[in-house]
Amino acid sequence: MIRVLSGLVLALLATTASAREPDLAYGAYQRGLYLTAFRQATLRIEKNSKDAAAMTLLGELYNQGLGVPVDPVKAAEWYKLAARQGDRQALSALGLMALDGRGMAKNEAQGRAWLEQAAAKGEPRAAYNVALLLLSSGSPDDLRRAIELLRLAGEAEIAEAQHALGVLALNGRGMNRDTAEAARWFERAARNGNVPGIVEYAILLFNGEGVPANETRAARLFRLAAIRGNAIARNRLARLLVAGRGVPVNRVEAAAWHLLAAAQGLTDTYLDEALKDLTPEERQRAERLAADRAGLS
Repeated sequence: MIRVLSGLVLALLATTASAREPDLAYGAYQRGLYLTAFRQATLRIEKNSKDAAAMTLLGELYNQGLGVPVDPVKAAEWYKLAARQGDRQALSALGLMALDGRGMAKNEAQGRAWLEQAAAKGEPRAAYNVALLLLSSGSPDDLRRAIELLRLAGEAEIAEAQHALGVLALNGRGMNRDTAEAARWFERAARNGNVPGIVEYAILLFNGEGVPANETRAARLFRLAAIRGNAIARNRLARLLVAGRGVPVNRVEAAAWHLLAAAQGLTDTYLDEALKDLTPEERQRAERLAADRAGLS
């Protein structure tokens, strides 16, 4: 099951601190001063034993091993203390830990319950993860609720949720097929760095589906995803470089991207044929380029 990682954006940490005082714990966390963040969060809890945001921060530090050794058990303990105070981010983190059996015994029912509680409080990552659980059930009611939760997460700029909504809109699953809506969600996912979203949006741009055709922009996006290791993008970019669609013809570049895609299992007889008459020197250049780029992803 694909899930958002448990790393939290602790933007709500400051809400429990006095508006008249700087949030030293969260400020240190943001600057990468994790030992200072640990000390400041500990001081806050000593002053206020119900400071859920500070507890969540300590849980996150132990969960990721930031300034302290990685300790999932201690992380879960701090998350649980924060969850008792109703902290939605702690509930979300606990849900993933219970599903994975990390820091506690694996318990899918409890994990889902914690995620449901976090989602009910509007936590977008929890909403996304609950949506994934619902999508696997095959129930029409679950599908409708999954879409609602994905929209909540998507509007909060969770890129994976935006990509999922694009796929559902493109396939007409749980909603009317709408390539324009799919393009809007894929574009947002792409802007948030989601590689599958970049590829899907580039395909729609190239074909002019749901969005005006723009081969040049599509080629740029395919290149971006290709650099980040996506085999489909590498294959599509190679084809564009052979045909001169959106980019100037460059058969050596095309061969390099084709070699990388093929190494990932995406073979292409069209490209094999189009590039078969490269000279030995051109083929060597392509192989060197592919070797150099193999480490990019």
